[in-house]
Amino acid sequence: QFPKIEFVWEERVTLSPAVVLGKTAIGQRQYIPITGGTIDGPKFKGKVVPGGWDFQLQTASGCGSLSADYFIQHDDGTLVHVLNESMSCRPGADGARSFTHAKLEAPEGTHGWLTSGVFLTSIELDGGPPAADGKPAPLGAIRIKFYQVK
Repeated sequence: QFPKIEFVWEERVTLSPAVVLGKTAIGQRQYIPITGGTIDGPKFKGKVVPGGWDFQLQTASGCGSLSADYFIQHDDGTLVHVLNESMSCRPGADGARSFTHAKLEAPEGTHGWLTSGVFLTSIELDGGPPAADGKPAPLGAIRIKFYQVK
């Protein structure tokens, strides 16, 4: 039977400006500090805990990878570790949506299903309204939709 995908929640993750390390032997490296955010959905409501990172690498061949490592907190106080990873070799465009595989680690009990679940995410830029001069607003947030594969 073909798997089904179920929407479980959406995160609006706030970000600091990218810290560019520059060109390395592997490619162009940068990281983006995660400063917080909100979570709302049918299976999880809460917040994104400040202090995580989104590590990014763009290779000369045009491929890119990301590895976002952070914590979320359910409204009941439970903390959950999130590791969101992807590798993409498709041409990107401003406002393009990308997809990742999320690994979640939750304490045993009420939220234990997160650890054993298989999750895919879609990520979209959320820069806010354009500036007064008509230029796009700086990237201040992203929207991540989490889907569970069943």
